[in-house]
Amino acid sequence: MAELHKLSFTLSRNAFGHLSLENDQGTFTDVVPVRAFPISDPDQSIAIVDREGHELVWLDRLNQTNAGNQALINEELAAREFMPVLTKINDVSTFATPSTWQVETSRGATQFILRGEDDIRRINKTMFLVSDNHGVQYLIQDIQSLDKHSRRLLDRFL
Repeated sequence: MAELHKLSFTLSRNAFGHLSLENDQGTFTDVVPVRAFPISDPDQSIAIVDREGHELVWLDRLNQTNAGNQALINEELAAREFMPVLTKINDVSTFATPSTWQVETSRGATQFILRGEDDIRRINKTMFLVSDNHGVQYLIQDIQSLDKHSRRLLDRFL
């Protein structure tokens, strides 16, 4: 695989903690990194946009920039993107919706209300996205990695 061309720009944080970008076109304040495919391919296709949403930099891959820029991009994305990974389904209150789910996630144990079966979306063959009644999305990275009890409960809603 050929080495990717490193793009020439510098990210930094200003006094307010916001990202600033400097490149050959100038300095831009309050820039934001945005993933094109945050679930299926998080390290590819990342844009850095200004506060009006205009694209300033496009990265085919995150490694197209230096380690300092990568760290700032990852920090900013982690602060903005909250998507716990659902690792275990302990119980569901009923198999009719709405139902209360008690689950384990990458962020700890929690419970949420599933409004309807439509709030469970298949991303690909093994990946699912579950949305609760508050709009929080829980990612199931690989349905086969769930224990048998969790898969059995989930199957009742699919």
